[in-house]
Amino acid sequence: QVQLVESGGGLVQAGGSLRLSCAASGRTLSRYAMNWFRQAPGKEREFVAGFGGSTGIPYYADSVKGRFTISRDNANTMVYLEMSSLKPEDTGVYYCAARVLATTVYDSWGQGTQVIVSS
Repeated sequence: QVQLVESGGGLVQAGGSLRLSCAASGRTLSRYAMNWFRQAPGKEREFVAGFGGSTGIPYYADSVKGRFTISRDNANTMVYLEMSSLKPEDTGVYYCAARVLATTVYDSWGQGTQVIVSS
C-alpha cells in the first residue's frame, strides 16, 4: 500500500483559490495512479481529478473542469490539486487516493483535508 497525507485545506471565499497537497510514500509508488476525491456533508464521495495510469494524462470531473488542475512532482511523491474560481458547491473533505494501475481498485486513502468555500 501507499501512505497518503493531505494538506492545504482551509476556509476561502467564493471565487478564491487553494492548492491541496498529497504526500505519498511507500515501496511501490510506480504501481499506482494518484487521484483526488471529495465528499460534501450528507453527500456521496465523488471523483474530482486523477491521472491516467498508462499515459499520465490528467482527467477531471465535469464539475471542476477548467477550474482545477492536478499535478505531481518528478519523484511522484507529491501530488497537488490547484483549485481556482471556487464555489460553495466545492465545499467538502478532499481525499487523496492511490489507484492500482490498470484497475479500478483504490488501495490507499488519506485522512482528508477540509475545504470550506463561503458564499
